[in-house]
Amino acid sequence: MIRLIAFVLSLLLTFSWVNPVWAEVGSMGNSTNPDIIKQIGEWANAAFDATENGRFAQAEKLWTQILEKNPENAAVWSNRGNSRVSQNKLAEALTDYDEAIKLAPNVTDPYLNRGTALEGLGRWEEAIADYNHVLELDPKDAMAYNNRGNAKAGLGRWQEAIADYQKCTEIAPNFAFARANYALALYEIGQKTEAIHELKKIVRKYPKFADVRAALTAALWVDGEQGEAESNWVAAFGLDTRYKDLNWVRNIRRWPPSMVAALDKFLKLK
Repeated sequence: MIRLIAFVLSLLLTFSWVNPVWAEVGSMGNSTNPDIIKQIGEWANAAFDATENGRFAQAEKLWTQILEKNPENAAVWSNRGNSRVSQNKLAEALTDYDEAIKLAPNVTDPYLNRGTALEGLGRWEEAIADYNHVLELDPKDAMAYNNRGNAKAGLGRWQEAIADYQKCTEIAPNFAFARANYALALYEIGQKTEAIHELKKIVRKYPKFADVRAALTAALWVDGEQGEAESNWVAAFGLDTRYKDLNWVRNIRRWPPSMVAALDKFLKLK
């Protein structure tokens, strides 16, 4: 059985702005050789360390070495898929997730991870199908609701996305990414006052959340609150310089069009 671990990558990557679900390497397959078991454990620890430090190519190599010794471990296939997603090798990642699902069809992690890769390819409906399957297996999987909301947002189905974000935060009230996505979706459907209020609440609890700081910058600037907008921008840019790149914000972070337009206005006047 794959057991989830709390593994945060400091917002280094992800197409849906949630980190891929990493899994511990449990069973060593049919091997009883203590030297092989020890080596696999060392490689797995090194792979997690490489991932935590952004060395995704090295992590991929280590997972590949483990698979050569232990090809029946679904967690390893899923983790190698994550390392490939981190390098934008999405098609290759899909093959890894497919193999993980074949080996562990009733485990949610590979479906979640495959969904994020499908989102990165713009295959929204297929991603939604994966998230729906996760929710069939575990109706209280908060991440599946958040991710499904992101995929629906990719299709412009904002009201449905909002419902998913709300369900996610109902299950996991401290899931800050879902709360941020909810606020952005509110802004997109014209509920700008409510969106700003929600963004401010998130910042009070998570003052170093760059995404929310940047969103507040854009929303407040358009709302005529230039001083407060500037203050939030100093914080946002100090935490993550990528928000100056509209292409990244639009296509990788995938902000809604209205929020991208608001940030564009701020950056042009800057």
